[in-house]
Amino acid sequence: MTAAGTGRGTGAGAGVPAGALVGQVDGVLLDVDDTLVDTRSAFAAAVDAVCRQWLPHLDADGRAAALALWRADPEGHYRAYTRGETDADTQRRRRAEGLQAAFGGARLGDTGYAAWVEVFWSTFEDAWSAHADAVPLLATLRAAGLPSGAVTNADAALQTRKLARCGLGEVDVLVTLDTLGVGKPDPRVFHEGCRRLGTAPARTLYVGDEADVDALAAVAAGLVGVWLDRPGERRGGPAHEDPDAVREQGAHVVRSLTELGALLGGG
Repeated sequence: MTAAGTGRGTGAGAGVPAGALVGQVDGVLLDVDDTLVDTRSAFAAAVDAVCRQWLPHLDADGRAAALALWRADPEGHYRAYTRGETDADTQRRRRAEGLQAAFGGARLGDTGYAAWVEVFWSTFEDAWSAHADAVPLLATLRAAGLPSGAVTNADAALQTRKLARCGLGEVDVLVTLDTLGVGKPDPRVFHEGCRRLGTAPARTLYVGDEADVDALAAVAAGLVGVWLDRPGERRGGPAHEDPDAVREQGAHVVRSLTELGALLGGG
């Protein structure tokens, strides 16, 4: 495996030999959004669509700034949702109204929000697509006899539909926010994934695109944690974590699911 420089350490794949986890893992759990599915691009399309209609005075730079604010979610509405403190539509409406206020748009209100969310959601769903390395990884896991599942901070109906639409419906189990009423980084969520896979946490690998909520939270829950440090910005903005620091806290770091497959002896 070759090192891939990130500008934030010695490179995400550095020092991790192919096949390093062969014989150490009995099952694999994966995040969905921006791990298996390119949700970042879908959100970009959705935010652009609503900005063109409800913030028409914004030019391309302004729409980019609006997307950056949506991704950053500085008020923490989405994290409140994952903690079970609010519902999905309420957090989305608060963020929509925040976007309008921040960029000089009119308050949406009930009628405006209903129209806003219809445009947002239809554009978002139309833009769903699997990352190019997702289907090959699932094939690698099947060939290796490793059961796989998804653990995600969204509801079951949404993620089931998303995985199926993206050709990823073959995961063996799915643990969602409505399974236990809370999401990652709560350790109970990871343990429920292991229980459904029938694997011990210490022999279960979990991979996701957020270092803290995914990889390090999995390590804290007793799993083998892997941070998928894909190039580019996260939904919450640029990644500031140093891959070496993440490794020092006990997680592996890869730049792609192809590298993950190599860790498991599939490439």
